[in-house]
Amino acid sequence: MVTWETLAKLVLLLAVAFVLGVGARRLKQSAIIGYLLAGTILGPTLFDRQALSDWGELGVSLLLFSIGLEFSFGRLMRLGSRALLGGVLQVTVTLALFALIFSFWNATAPAVAWGEMVAVSSTAIVLRLLMDRAEMDSVSGRTALGILLLQDIAVVPLVLSLTVMSHGGSARDAALRIGQTIAAAGGLVAVFYGLFYYLIPRLLMRRGLFADRELVVLLAIILAFGSAWAAHSLGLSPALGAFLAGMLLAESPFSSQIRADVGSLRTLFVTLFFTSVGMLADPAWFLANWIEVLVWLAVVFIGKALIIFGIGVILKMSPVYALAAGITLAQIGEFSFVLATEARNGGLIDADIFSLAVSVTILSMFLAPYMITYARPFARGLIGFFAPSVRSRDGEDGQPSSERHGVIFIIGFGPSGRKVARSLMGHGLKPEVIELNPASVEAARAMGLTVHLGDASSAEILSHAGVTGSCVIVVTVPDPRSARRILQNVHALSPASSVIVRSRYNFSTMDLWELGAAFVVDEENVVGQEIARQVIEFLKESDPETVTCALPPDVT
Repeated sequence: MVTWETLAKLVLLLAVAFVLGVGARRLKQSAIIGYLLAGTILGPTLFDRQALSDWGELGVSLLLFSIGLEFSFGRLMRLGSRALLGGVLQVTVTLALFALIFSFWNATAPAVAWGEMVAVSSTAIVLRLLMDRAEMDSVSGRTALGILLLQDIAVVPLVLSLTVMSHGGSARDAALRIGQTIAAAGGLVAVFYGLFYYLIPRLLMRRGLFADRELVVLLAIILAFGSAWAAHSLGLSPALGAFLAGMLLAESPFSSQIRADVGSLRTLFVTLFFTSVGMLADPAWFLANWIEVLVWLAVVFIGKALIIFGIGVILKMSPVYALAAGITLAQIGEFSFVLATEARNGGLIDADIFSLAVSVTILSMFLAPYMITYARPFARGLIGFFAPSVRSRDGEDGQPSSERHGVIFIIGFGPSGRKVARSLMGHGLKPEVIELNPASVEAARAMGLTVHLGDASSAEILSHAGVTGSCVIVVTVPDPRSARRILQNVHALSPASSVIVRSRYNFSTMDLWELGAAFVVDEENVVGQEIARQVIEFLKESDPETVTCALPPDVT
């Protein structure tokens, strides 16, 4: 009975989160704001706060697992020393400066806790909006990404420092705890490395195993949840364990498919996380102290933007890009709630400071979409007003186009796909391949082709393969339903691309034409024509005296 009551409450909470999320999107906001409001309105009356918070922590772990799949260690290094050094400087300078400001009104411990809470920005909101706006590879986007990743990594030592301050102890005890944490993290990375680089690839690449979607989905869930559990068991942040696992997996060819497989679960648990955060809000306290909240909101926004701007200029970034990165990251993020809860539980901050932190964080996350949308125009205008000569040298954003004009993709590398590839290569063209079957993947690689491993009926797989802006996409998969899904997703991602589709059965040909295929090869029609041609050729070449139905010699 209790189980069904809990399920009913959960469904109600998610339904309200959905409705408010839709409303937030209509207002050009992130759906996360709707989830926060749902938690504020319904959470306290439906659920025990700690229980929902535990589910929410699992949601953040899944979020960082998927983020880690996006950014391998190789890609992290390619961000450059400027972005990585900028992240280290941003966390330390922001922490120190805001702790100093807050110390004028409070003791040292709550001041340090406040500085730590302000130092981190919202990875969930910023990365989602940068991806939606195709700004991930812009100058300011790469800088923001580097800083965000360093912030996420810094969450563990920040939480550890709060724990040390809460329990007191000597410097030796603190150093011992930090050393144990580093050793545990190193051991976790070593175990993950052995699993992800040796055991799992050999397991999945066995004939037919990776093509079994149910098994791979189950493996994805095990990896996502298992990495979080392993980190928790070692006394580490579950989110850090999931993030490290994702980054290591990102180097494998299975990363895109695993990311797609955990997508639905990630959405569920991330929604629970933000509704649990909404439960922390205290509307009555906010109404009684709204002036203080708005003052600190302005101080945080201006202070963080200027700190990141200053660091960017020191690292020889363009002033426009540096200021745009600062505005993009000027909010306080979801991990601030984790830090605030840790500080409150450890007795470092009282209820008023906790409510202040939660209120400022929620408001700053509400403003984040607007800050990100108008970051570059505002930065250009502000720099142009104070330093026109600097603005004139900056030009446009300079972000590389995410589109890959002129690329030809072959989706499905069975016998049909291989014939298409050989023909194209004979004309000096080198297509790229999207394939799920390990044997076909090996065949494509043996031909020297670039292969993207995954199920092309998933829009996420197509996006990560880079089909946007491609020239021609050839779909040779035999299953009509898969072909339709692929065609729909391709047109959603790259409407200008010409799609040539194989239709295995005559009844599905018209559907593919109506879905916008540039050309449909009707397999039954082609086979029928070829069989008819072969019959006629056979009859032409047959001796009428031995084959009664042979064509007369004068028939052409």
